[in-house]
Amino acid sequence: MSLLRIDRTVRAEVRRRSPVRYLPQRPAEEIRETWRDARPARIEAALQEALSRPTHGWVVLAASSEVPAGRSIVRNAGGREIVLWRDASGSVLAGPGACPHLGALLTGCEVAGDNILCRWHGMALGPATEPPWATYAAFDDGVLVWARVGPVEEGASPTDRPVMARRPDPRTSIASVVSLSAICEPRDIVANRLDPWHGAWFHPYAFSDLRVDDAASSSDRLVLDVAFRLGRRFAVPVRADFTCPDAATVVMTITEGEGEGSVVESHATLVTPPGQHPATTVMTEAVIASSGRAGFRAARALAPLVRHGMRASQRQLWVDDLEYAARRYALRHN
Repeated sequence: MSLLRIDRTVRAEVRRRSPVRYLPQRPAEEIRETWRDARPARIEAALQEALSRPTHGWVVLAASSEVPAGRSIVRNAGGREIVLWRDASGSVLAGPGACPHLGALLTGCEVAGDNILCRWHGMALGPATEPPWATYAAFDDGVLVWARVGPVEEGASPTDRPVMARRPDPRTSIASVVSLSAICEPRDIVANRLDPWHGAWFHPYAFSDLRVDDAASSSDRLVLDVAFRLGRRFAVPVRADFTCPDAATVVMTITEGEGEGSVVESHATLVTPPGQHPATTVMTEAVIASSGRAGFRAARALAPLVRHGMRASQRQLWVDDLEYAARRYALRHN
């Protein structure tokens, strides 16, 4: 075999094994404009399709790691205070966030067995106390904590679990969660995610070479090719799709390329009462990353450090995207 052929073979093998490609970042004037593709009517149609999917009353309230053993936390959804804690078995329980005695906020309470003990006077509240206090269904999926606090959509019924997207095996993946709030409604956050065309323009530090595959997309699924930036010269191209399992969630799944099967879940939880303006919504994003490469297996051994970097990238993106969501809301209500 000639040296030239050996060199080509080696280069091809390196290219096959490495997900990184030489894709220099182009200046703005050379990036293909996408505003014609991001038609308002097209985004609105996808949004309405998403909003038609029931949540069955479930909302995301926290990362699983934010609900410790032995101590309660309080979150807000739909104008309600909701206390979360873990019972003696480690399962998450949920109930109203104010003590029925004198209204104390039930955050930071000690847990005794299955009950929380109010910090003001020690009143025990739990699933078997009088009054019973674990009155909301709760679910810990291993990454996020949900509670069924309503409302349940017309024609839908309460369910034992929220509608879940398919995720990578937790034994071979790394999960990272961030939460940020904005003056907007859940629909504005969902609409932001259903507009992938803004990615290369609004987040040039993170994405490039973005193209929506119209032939492969449908009314409830957007398919696109995009490159995740690794600086100005290199990037990792992947193919991904966007779907909405319920009215408050958008899931991006990598279907081809590095990290195949990894997902990014963006959940929107209304904090203020429905119909109140200005509205506040919390965006909770869970990235569950997986890869079959040996390097990723090594990275899992450094998961706390890797999560720190993942969260930093997530926050940077969502500072921009919540500006987008808040602007949509402002245009609708001002």
